[in-house]
Amino acid sequence: MNANVIWKGNMAFIGNSDTGFPIPLDADPAAGGEGGGSRPMELIAIGLAGCTAMDVISILRKKRQEVTRFEVRVEAKRAEEHPKVFTHAVITYVVAGKGVEEAAVLRAIELSATRYCPAQAMFEQVFPIELQYEIYESEGNDLSRLTVRGRWQESPAE
Repeated sequence: MNANVIWKGNMAFIGNSDTGFPIPLDADPAAGGEGGGSRPMELIAIGLAGCTAMDVISILRKKRQEVTRFEVRVEAKRAEEHPKVFTHAVITYVVAGKGVEEAAVLRAIELSATRYCPAQAMFEQVFPIELQYEIYESEGNDLSRLTVRGRWQESPAE
């Protein structure tokens, strides 16, 4: 994989990688930027969310779960002092659909966490990551009802 950023002036850059999609980057005005793009650490959190989201939705579809809405949220805490690295993260999987099985969601999260998501595997070597989930039953007209909320934890090796 190759990536680059090209300076556009002030604190603005355009990022690019092998796929060719340009990504605007900029700093907060308080840091000399104009706020015209994503911050690099935001993109790292988005990359983590996207990596595990693609795994989980793919697995749920293979398990023939009728998912009507799916979202992955990452709440990443950062150190107070520079270099302000991530120190902890909570990933919440929000799944809505018709009769979505909790066991299927748990298995999809497990497979992403332990086998498929390279971003998660890399980051969990550096800071703790908690995995939570919420499952909603779709009731039509964009309405849904929370049916279960839980946390996935890896079983200790025996």
